[in-house]
Amino acid sequence: MYKTIPLDDVMAALPSKRRKAIEAKGQGLLNKIDRRATLAEMRKSQKISQAKLAEALGVKQMQVSRLEKRKDPRLSTLRRSIEALGGQLTMIATFPNQEPMVLVADHRKGTE
Repeated sequence: MYKTIPLDDVMAALPSKRRKAIEAKGQGLLNKIDRRATLAEMRKSQKISQAKLAEALGVKQMQVSRLEKRKDPRLSTLRRSIEALGGQLTMIATFPNQEPMVLVADHRKGTE
Protein backbone atom coordinates (compact mmCIF):
# COMPACT_ATOMS: atom_id res chain seq x y z
CA MET A 1 0.00 0.00 0.00
CA TYR A 2 1.21 3.50 -0.85
CA LYS A 3 1.73 6.17 1.75
CA THR A 4 0.06 9.53 1.03
CA ILE A 5 2.47 12.46 0.91
CA PRO A 6 1.05 15.87 1.82
CA LEU A 7 1.06 18.37 -1.04
CA ASP A 8 2.88 20.93 1.10
CA ASP A 9 5.77 18.49 1.51
CA VAL A 10 5.95 17.83 -2.22
CA MET A 11 5.86 21.55 -3.03
CA ALA A 12 8.52 22.35 -0.40
CA ALA A 13 10.88 19.79 -1.99
CA LEU A 14 10.66 21.42 -5.43
CA PRO A 15 13.15 24.00 -6.66
CA SER A 16 11.95 27.55 -6.01
CA LYS A 17 11.52 28.38 -9.71
CA ARG A 18 9.40 25.27 -10.34
CA ARG A 19 7.30 25.87 -7.21
CA LYS A 20 6.59 29.48 -8.26
CA ALA A 21 5.58 28.35 -11.77
CA ILE A 22 3.16 25.78 -10.32
CA GLU A 23 1.71 28.32 -7.89
CA ALA A 24 1.26 30.87 -10.70
CA LYS A 25 -0.52 28.32 -12.89
CA GLY A 26 -2.76 27.31 -9.97
CA GLN A 27 -3.62 30.93 -9.24
CA GLY A 28 -4.47 31.45 -12.91
CA LEU A 29 -6.86 28.50 -12.80
CA LEU A 30 -8.45 29.81 -9.60
CA ASN A 31 -8.90 33.23 -11.20
CA LYS A 32 -10.79 31.60 -14.07
CA ILE A 33 -13.25 29.88 -11.75
CA ASP A 34 -13.58 32.84 -9.41
CA ARG A 35 -15.56 34.83 -11.97
CA ARG A 36 -18.92 35.73 -10.54
CA ALA A 37 -22.01 36.54 -12.56
CA THR A 38 -25.74 36.86 -12.11
CA LEU A 39 -28.09 34.72 -14.17
CA ALA A 40 -28.86 37.79 -16.31
CA GLU A 41 -25.14 38.37 -16.94
CA MET A 42 -24.70 34.71 -17.91
CA ARG A 43 -27.63 34.95 -20.31
CA LYS A 44 -26.27 38.12 -21.87
CA SER A 45 -22.79 36.61 -22.22
CA GLN A 46 -24.38 33.87 -24.34
CA LYS A 47 -26.17 36.55 -26.40
CA ILE A 48 -29.57 35.04 -25.62
CA SER A 49 -32.61 37.23 -25.02
CA GLN A 50 -35.05 36.71 -22.17
CA ALA A 51 -37.65 35.76 -24.79
CA LYS A 52 -35.43 33.03 -26.28
CA LEU A 53 -34.58 31.68 -22.84
CA ALA A 54 -38.25 31.70 -21.90
CA GLU A 55 -39.05 29.75 -25.07
CA ALA A 56 -36.36 27.16 -24.26
CA LEU A 57 -37.75 26.81 -20.72
CA GLY A 58 -41.37 26.69 -21.83
CA VAL A 59 -42.33 29.75 -19.80
CA LYS A 60 -43.23 33.38 -20.51
CA GLN A 61 -40.60 36.10 -20.82
CA MET A 62 -41.95 37.81 -17.69
CA GLN A 63 -41.09 34.68 -15.66
CA VAL A 64 -37.47 34.85 -16.85
CA SER A 65 -37.37 38.52 -15.85
CA ARG A 66 -38.66 37.65 -12.37
CA LEU A 67 -36.21 34.75 -12.07
CA GLU A 68 -33.28 37.04 -12.87
CA LYS A 69 -34.37 39.44 -10.12
CA ARG A 70 -34.93 36.80 -7.43
CA LYS A 71 -32.45 36.77 -4.59
CA ASP A 72 -32.92 33.07 -3.79
CA PRO A 73 -34.08 31.03 -6.81
CA ARG A 74 -34.59 27.28 -6.51
CA LEU A 75 -31.58 25.19 -7.42
CA SER A 76 -33.58 23.14 -9.92
CA THR A 77 -34.71 26.35 -11.66
CA LEU A 78 -31.12 27.60 -11.89
CA ARG A 79 -29.97 24.23 -13.25
CA ARG A 80 -32.66 24.20 -15.96
CA SER A 81 -31.94 27.83 -16.89
CA ILE A 82 -28.20 27.29 -17.20
CA GLU A 83 -28.75 24.11 -19.22
CA ALA A 84 -31.07 26.10 -21.54
CA LEU A 85 -28.19 28.54 -22.03
CA GLY A 86 -25.98 25.61 -23.07
CA GLY A 87 -24.11 25.30 -19.79
CA GLN A 88 -23.94 22.96 -16.84
CA LEU A 89 -24.45 24.01 -13.23
CA THR A 90 -21.58 23.01 -10.96
CA MET A 91 -21.54 23.90 -7.28
CA ILE A 92 -18.33 24.06 -5.31
CA ALA A 93 -18.44 23.83 -1.52
CA THR A 94 -15.57 25.41 0.38
CA PHE A 95 -14.66 24.70 3.99
CA PRO A 96 -11.94 26.12 6.23
CA ASN A 97 -8.76 24.03 6.14
CA GLN A 98 -10.02 21.73 3.37
CA GLU A 99 -9.79 21.58 -0.38
CA PRO A 100 -12.94 22.73 -2.23
CA MET A 101 -15.38 19.96 -3.15
CA VAL A 102 -17.68 19.80 -6.16
CA LEU A 103 -21.24 19.07 -5.07
CA VAL A 104 -22.83 16.43 -7.26
CA ALA A 105 -26.57 16.03 -7.65
CA ASP A 106 -28.25 12.89 -6.40
CA HIS A 107 -30.70 12.15 -9.19
CA ARG A 108 -32.85 9.76 -7.19
CA LYS A 109 -36.51 10.81 -7.10
CA GLY A 110 -37.33 13.35 -4.40
CA THR A 111 -33.77 14.25 -3.40
CA GLU A 112 -33.55 17.75 -4.83
